[in-house]
Order: sequence, then C-alpha cells, then structure tokens
Amino acid sequence: MTDTPEGTAPRGSVPSGLPADHVPGGPGRFGWIFAAVWLFFLYEPLGASWRSPAALPWRVVGIAALLLFALGFIGFSAWWRRLRLMDQPRPRSRVWLALAVGAALLTVAAPSGGEATLAGLVYIAVTAVMNLPLRQGLTAVVGCVAAIVVLPRVVPGWNPSDGAVGSVILASFAGYGVSQVLERNTQLARAREQLVELAVTQERERVARDVHDILGHSLTVITVKTELAGRLLEASGAGDTRARAELADAERLAREALADVRATVSGMRHLSLAGELAAARQALDAAGIAADLPSAVDDVPARYRELFAFALREGVTNVVRHSGASRCVVRLTAECIEVRDDGRGPDGAVSGSGLAGLRARAQAGGARVETGTAAEGGFLLRVTRA
Repeated sequence: MTDTPEGTAPRGSVPSGLPADHVPGGPGRFGWIFAAVWLFFLYEPLGASWRSPAALPWRVVGIAALLLFALGFIGFSAWWRRLRLMDQPRPRSRVWLALAVGAALLTVAAPSGGEATLAGLVYIAVTAVMNLPLRQGLTAVVGCVAAIVVLPRVVPGWNPSDGAVGSVILASFAGYGVSQVLERNTQLARAREQLVELAVTQERERVARDVHDILGHSLTVITVKTELAGRLLEASGAGDTRARAELADAERLAREALADVRATVSGMRHLSLAGELAAARQALDAAGIAADLPSAVDDVPARYRELFAFALREGVTNVVRHSGASRCVVRLTAECIEVRDDGRGPDGAVSGSGLAGLRARAQAGGARVETGTAAEGGFLLRVTRA
C-alpha cells in the first residue's frame, strides 16, 4: 500500500514491478462456485434422460453430454471471471466457440432428454448477453427463443414447452443487468486507479521540486562559497596547507552532494502515461490543434507505460513546436503507441536529441522506434514492443 495525501492507494495503482496480468489469489479461484449454483436448470433434462425410453447407449450418451455441458459452463464462467478480475478483454471468437460447443452437446443429449434439454438454452442465452456486444447477444437470445418455440412443434414426440421462453428472457435480462453492473464497477476502478496514479506522480514531482529548490540551492551556495574562500586564501598567501586542504575537501563534498541530489531528483521524476495523456490534451488545445487521444491506458502492460509516456511526450512536443499541424492523432494499444499529424511531415533525415534519447530508451526496454510520413501527410512516430 502507498500512502498519499488523498488516501491509501490500492495495490496495482502504482507501478510495482508486477506484470500487468498479475492477479492475487482470492475471489477468482472460487468463481466456479457461483456458476455451479445455477446448474439446477439441468436437473430436469438429466432426469428426463435417465427416465427416457430410448436405448441404453443413447441414455448414457445423453447424460454424459449434459454433464460435459455443466462442466463446460463452470469452466467458461471461471475463465470469464478471471479475465474480468484481470481487466482483460474476452475474445469474441472463444465466446462463440463456447456457445457452439454448448449447443452441440445439447443436440447430442436431445434424443434421450427430449424437449427437456431445451432448458440448457438458458445457459447459452445468459452466456451470450454477458460476454458479447448487445446486438450479438440479442441475436443469440432470439435464436434460443426460436428453438424453444419451433423445435417441439417439428420434432416428432416432443411437447411444446413455451414456459421455457420466459425463463430464457428473464435470465437474459438478469445476466445483462449483472454484466452492466460489473462493467460499471470495472470502469470506476480504472478511473480510481488513474486518479491515484496521477496523485502519486504529482506528489513525486512536488517532492523532487522541493528537494531541488531547497537542498540543491543550499549546496550550490556552499560550493560557491568554499571555492571563493579557497581562492581568497590562495590569493592572500595566508593560511597553511592544512586549511587549503580542508577547504578543498569541503568543496569536493559539496559538489558530490549536489550531484547526488540531482540524481535523486531525476530518479523521482517518474512519467505517468495517464498524466502525459492529460498534459498532451492541454498542450494541443493551447496550440489550437485538434486532438484525437485515447481515453484510457489499461491495455498497456505496466512495464511499458513509462516508455510509451516518453514517446507520447516527444511526439506531442514535436507536433506542437515543428509540425504546423491542425490535427494530431494518438493511437494506443498493448503493443505500440503511435503519434501522427497532418502537418508538414518529415524534412530530410529525422534526427534530434529527443528522438535519439527515445531510441536509446526503447532499445533498453526491448522496443523499436519508427518514424516516417503519416497517412494524413504529416509526421509519424511509432514505438512498438519487440
């Protein structure tokens, strides 16, 4: 925990050397229990398969398919919960694959379970609305409802079970509501972490300025005065060799202490990617340049955020000072940061101390720097993870 004037910063809000995908043990390891509670909907299809007049092999296959369906739902729910705790996106392809596998297992169980297996569509509908965009989720729910209404009327021996339609719709509404609450809580947690990170960064900057302004100034004065005293003593011919040696030692110690203070202050000036985004917006607005900036930095691993912050500062500084642009675009992903504008573009060889320093930092951090002409016709700066 890190104490700040605003309160106590949660672990993970300040870079701590942990990988971005680190998740402490806790709620995530027991997430499967919350999914298992809802498996009571499968009681009816399991019972129907057990009592089915179908041949024994079909009954065994049906029960096995339903048990696999239950295990798959628990496993998928645990995976989904873990990704949510890690604040990572859920690949849509995997969600659709899970839905397809679930539907296939219900199809295998249908010959023995009959229309009772349609109860399993509740899980498919809820999984869809909680993990897919709204339109895709609604499409899956409509497909489940259509299956419940149509299949009993076209499959010989099945009886209509329109009551399951209400269960699917109500469960889908509940699942969507829960997903929205969780999403809002995640967004609030992100905002709070960014605010705490900005507060810590500002406090570091304040302490660095105070140390430099107070102690650095005093050490500079001491250094100058001891140097002057030594010169006066040497010019007047007064004093002995011991006095000159002591003054020389005092001057040396003062210079070393001043160098240590400057090194310490330089180390305390930690760049925050979220802070640099806010500073970039202010700088571009002040220069009359339209800014198209990302709203969050959550996708960037913690170990690359400072490098990307330096790249953002260098890119925006070049846009403001040299580009003559009317628009600046910043694109930020987990893999790279890109700063481009619609100004004059690169003129001959691209060089400068800022870019040279950025290239050195990128090389030390296992990344590469690319420059060139942007699609808008201006200058392009891109830093990509190796």
